Formats: sequence, C-alpha cells, structure tokens
Amino acid sequence: MSMFNIQTFIGMGGYLLAMITIGLWYARKSNNSPEDFFLGKRGLGPWVAAMSAEASDMSGWLLMGLPGVAYFTGAGEAFWTALGLFIGTWVNWRIVAKRLRSYSQIADNSITLPDFFSKRFHDKRRILMSIAAVMILVFFAIYAGAQFMTFGKLFGYVFGAETYYAAMVILGAALVMVYTLLGGFLAESMTDLIQGFLMISALLLVLIFGFVHTGGFTGIAENLRNFPRFTDIFGIAGPVDASGAAVSAALGNTQGVVNGAPLFGPGANYTFLNIVSCMAWGLGYFGMPQVLLRFMAVKKSSKIAESRIIAVVWCFIAQFSAVCIGLIGRAYLPGLLTTAGTSETIFMYLAVDFFPPLIAGLVISGILAASMSSSDSYMLIASSALANDLLKGLFKRDADEYLVMWVTRITMLLVTVFGVSIALSENESIFRIVSYAWAGLGAAFGPLMLFSLFWRRTTLRGAIAGMLTGGGMVILWKTVISRLGGAFGVYELLPAFVLSCLVIFVVSLVSPKPSADIEQEFEDAKKAEF
Repeated sequence: MSMFNIQTFIGMGGYLLAMITIGLWYARKSNNSPEDFFLGKRGLGPWVAAMSAEASDMSGWLLMGLPGVAYFTGAGEAFWTALGLFIGTWVNWRIVAKRLRSYSQIADNSITLPDFFSKRFHDKRRILMSIAAVMILVFFAIYAGAQFMTFGKLFGYVFGAETYYAAMVILGAALVMVYTLLGGFLAESMTDLIQGFLMISALLLVLIFGFVHTGGFTGIAENLRNFPRFTDIFGIAGPVDASGAAVSAALGNTQGVVNGAPLFGPGANYTFLNIVSCMAWGLGYFGMPQVLLRFMAVKKSSKIAESRIIAVVWCFIAQFSAVCIGLIGRAYLPGLLTTAGTSETIFMYLAVDFFPPLIAGLVISGILAASMSSSDSYMLIASSALANDLLKGLFKRDADEYLVMWVTRITMLLVTVFGVSIALSENESIFRIVSYAWAGLGAAFGPLMLFSLFWRRTTLRGAIAGMLTGGGMVILWKTVISRLGGAFGVYELLPAFVLSCLVIFVVSLVSPKPSADIEQEFEDAKKAEF
C-alpha cells in the first residue's frame, strides 16, 4: 500500500473511531428498555431529528449512486429524481411529521411503525403488525446490502485493489453493527447528526474545488458539449460501446473510449412518463420507517417546524451538489469510468485528485457517513420488527425486556449477514438496489400512513389489503410487468403506490366503519400537542 493510501486511510480511520466512541458513550443510556433502545424516549431536539432523518434517508446513494447516474447518462434522470425527492421531503415534514408525532403517542405510545399501524386500528390479532414487520425485514435487508456495497467500493478504491472488496464489506458491516448494537436509537441519531454535517461538507468541498478545477461554467460547458443530451434535463445521454451498441446499466457492459473521449449515441428525449417516473421517488418518503421514526421521536411537536426548515435546506444543498458533482466529474475525467457501477466512484476520484491525502480521507469519509447513517437505521428498524413486533407482538406477548433486547441483537446479526451476502453478489449498482427497496417500503407503507393519519374512515381490512397490494405490486411490477417495456417501464413505486391507495379506499368503504374508540383517537390526534 502506498504512503498516499495509508494517509488517506488514517483520515478515514479517525472518523470511524469517533463513531464507535459515540456508540459506547450512548450504550449507557440506551439499553434500559426497548423504548429507550428503539425510540430514545422521544427525546430528539430539532437539529438531531432533522439531520438524522436526512442522513439516514439519503445513504451512500447520495454520494455514490446519484453522482454516478449524472456521470453516466447526464442530467436528465438525476435531476428529476432529485427534484422528486426534494418535494417529497418538504411535503412529508409539512403534513405527516406533526400528526404522526401526536398520533403515535395517543395510539398507546407506539414505538415502531408496525406497532403504530397495529394500535391505530386496534388490531388485536396483530395481523397488520406481522405483515409490516416481515416487509421491513425483507426490504431493509436489501437496503443494508446496498450500503455494504458502498463500503466495499470505497475501501477497495482506497487500497487500490478490488481484491479487498469482500473483506471491506464485512469489516464495514461489522463496525456499523457494533456501534448500533451498543447504543441503539440514541447512538444512531447522534452519529447521524455528525454524519449529516460531514456529508454536506464533503459534497460542498468537492463541488467547489471541482468547479474551479474544471474552469467554471465555461470550462464545464466546453467539456460536455460533445456529449449529446448530456446537460439537457429533458433528454438523456446514450453511452455506447466500441461497436456503437447502446450500453445498458442493468447489464453492466462497457462504454467505448477513443483517444480519451467517451463514446455516446444521439441520446433520447426524456418523456413526460420518464419525468413522472423519476419524480415518483418522492412518494417513497411517506413510507420510510427511518424517517418516520424521527417524527415519532421528536421531543416536542412544536419543534417540528424548525426541524422542517433544517431538513429541507440540507436536502436541497446535498442533492444539488450531488448532481453537479456527477456532471463536473464527466467534464473533468470524461473517459475514466465506463460502466454504471464504476461511475458511482466518481466522488472518490475527484476527492483524491483535489485534496492532500489526510484531507481526502476525511472528505471520502462523507461516503462512510452516508452509508453508516443509513445502514445503522436499517439494522435497528429490522431488528425491532422481529424482536418487538413479531416476538412480543405476536408470538410471545409476555416476553420480558431482557428477552426482547437479546432477540434484537441476534436479529441485527442475521440482518447484517444477509446484507453482506447481497453486497458480495455485486450484481447491480447501488442506485438500482436502493431504488427497489425504496419502492417496496414506499408502496407498502406510504399510502397506509397517509390514510391512517388523514382519513377517519380507513379500516383494518383496508389497511391490510393496501399494504399487501403495495408491497406485492412492487415485486410483480419489477420482476414481470416492467419487462413489457414502453409505459410499463415506469418506476415500480408509482403504479404500486396508486393501486395501494385505491385498494385502501375501496376496501375501507365496503368494510364496517371503525369503532367509536378508533374514531375518537383520530379526533384526539388532530388536536393533540405533545
């Protein structure tokens, strides 16, 4: 290993040590009860709530997946996806956060998302809770795998050898599991606060230095002008191989390069359907447990407006920077990265080119921050789904806190192992894996969350039918229907979300109306202030 790589690793190692230390510190405060471990006693201030929600939400996708898409196919897909997520962030904080904070406490002090759904509808047989818990286990294990892929790509790049990929996936996963296991929700939220600042600082530094190194607006435009439709938000660039055949991100084939210049076809129009498909990413926010839990954990509902401002500003700066970094990366290193998967390392290449080794290590730690802040949430929420929702909620309702905590730890280990196995398969880009898990959670929980909070007539039968429809349709659409192409190629979250809403509405109307107790709780939640 070169001295450059050693110094870079030292910068990253210092950051990792700090995160483990925080986990150990909060271990003393977070292991007294499941409520402490899973929700931090609803004690998050506005900055911690906002920054931990956004950091855990964005994941390694923000510093690798999104810039990678912009680098490989230009501004179109990346811009509309980022815009949809920005709008979704604002709407979620604006209409869901305060109502969920109050309703989750009125609903018998619910501490997880499946717990809230079950208690909201007085589901004494815990059917809704069980379905929700299983979906969380499945989709969050996939999500965790995407983050562990980030560790492998990151450390493999730092060490300069892909042979380190598997070892670094396992090491990164183990480190996250340790501090999450020790400190629970409080450790996760406090580290996410720090990681949120690190992520946005890293993005801004690379953006500013990249802008200068590439010659500003004039230099970037000059370098990109020969790539058809690359900067057109209503178009998409078309990478081709040496024979002129289109390069597929899904298949991972290689873009051709001649005399250092990447090869592109004429590109294509980004149709209205393409734009709607990308912006549909924003719908996923209504069903993201890692974000919704922060709403439930805010200390006072009166602080949510302050959190909203912090979260929305952070989201705008972060996503704008990520898209621009991908475009600047193509202008600065046009023929370096020739597949969709390798394009996701453009942030690292720019950081190493622009900064001394120790500083580069800290900047690259922004990727670690993004991945760790998400994977810790995924592991904690998946563990709570099995230990609190399935074990205590369904199979052994008299389980004591000691047993719940031990099942949580064992589940976290199993989720970590499953996520590592996904990461080691290395068969898709981070962007594509995240998009699938995002769709699954967004369609299963998003429509139900909105109906639960804002339509009194929603029934348990409607809730169960809607959740099954949303999660099932994502899988069906992705694996079968999307293969038909054309309009059926739309992002699976959109049709699944719409169909879930329709099913909840129709089934609720034909079901017996909710009990008087449920309706009274609904009214109480509208007026409550905690």
